Amino acid sequence: MENEQDEGNKVEDATNDTESENEETTYLLPDIDLGHWKVTLPVGRPDEVEPPEILDYATNEALLPYMYNDSTDGSLVFYTFPGSSTPNSSYSRTELREQMEPGSNNTNWTFAQGGRMTGTLSVPFISEDENGNKYRTIIMQIHGRLTNEQRDLIAEDDNNAPPILKVYWNDGQVRVHTKKLRDPGVSYEEILHTSAWEDDEPYSFPEAVGTEKFSLEVIASEGRIEVVLNNTDSFIKEDIHLERWGVFENYFKAGNYLISKDEGTSAMVKYYDLRVEH
Repeated sequence: MENEQDEGNKVEDATNDTESENEETTYLLPDIDLGHWKVTLPVGRPDEVEPPEILDYATNEALLPYMYNDSTDGSLVFYTFPGSSTPNSSYSRTELREQMEPGSNNTNWTFAQGGRMTGTLSVPFISEDENGNKYRTIIMQIHGRLTNEQRDLIAEDDNNAPPILKVYWNDGQVRVHTKKLRDPGVSYEEILHTSAWEDDEPYSFPEAVGTEKFSLEVIASEGRIEVVLNNTDSFIKEDIHLERWGVFENYFKAGNYLISKDEGTSAMVKYYDLRVEH
C-alpha cells in the first residue's frame, strides 16, 4: 500500500509540475534602443521626454498612458488623440524624434552624410469618421532643420524647416509624401523659407497592410530618398528638388502623428523594432 501511495504522490507531483510550467508566461519586449530618441506627447505644451529619462518609460507615470510595452506581442505602443500640438502643427502626436546627441536637438545630419531608418510596425486601431472612413496617421518622417546661421539669415524665430518625407498609414495602405520646390531656380536664401516648398504628388504602395505587421525602410543619401515596404516594393525620389534640399540638416521621426482634430478620435501604432544608422 505504501508503494501505491508513493506512486500516487509521484503522479500528483508530476501534474503539479506541469501545471506550474503551463502557468509560466513569456513576456516579449520590443527591440528598440531609445538612447537617441526623445518623445513628444499629446498633452502639456506639449510635454517631451528626452534621454536619459525616456529609458525608464516602462515606469514613467507621465509616459504610461501614451507610450508603453505590450508584452503579449513584443511591441512598443504609441497611443494618441487630439490634444496639445507643437507650434508648427495643428495636430497632436505621440512621436519619437531622433537625437544624434542624446538630450540635444542641435546635432543633426545632411543628405550628403546619409541615414537609414528601419522599423517593423502595425496600426491595429484608428478611429473612423461619421461616414465610416478611417483617419490617417504619420508613422515615419524625415524632417528638415535650419542651422542657427540659416535661421538668423532669414530672421526666423526657430530652426523649423519643412519635412521632406512623410510616410502615412492611410486606410490600410502605406502612402509616401515628399516636397518639391515651387521654383527650382530659387536662391540659397529663398530656399530656406518653408514657403519655397510645396507637396509633390503622393505615392501609395499597391500592397495593402491593413492592421497587420509590416516593415518599412527609409534610406536617405545625396539627392535621393528610397522607401521600401516589406523588403519587396520601393519608392524612389531622385531629382533636382532633392539635390537642392541638401542645404538642410535633418532628423528622423517615428511614431503616431494622428491627422485629426475631431473630439473622441484616437489611434494606436505599434513598433516591434526600430533602428537608425548613419
